[in-house]
Amino acid sequence: MAVEFYDLKLKQKVMIDEKNVRKVTFQTRSGVRYGLRATTEDNRKLTKFVGKADWDKLNVPTE
Repeated sequence: MAVEFYDLKLKQKVMIDEKNVRKVTFQTRSGVRYGLRATTEDNRKLTKFVGKADWDKLNVPTE
């Protein structure tokens, strides 16, 4: 299954395979944000913020 990210360099949405996606958490002043990080084929990093429910549902490794 692929995950949709927005690529700022290409200015379009791209689909990244789950094997290249990792779950991450970000500590902010107001609490915790949940996100996904991916690596494109040309080694660029993409980040996507998601809700806790979507973060829990996804079965990928945590960074």
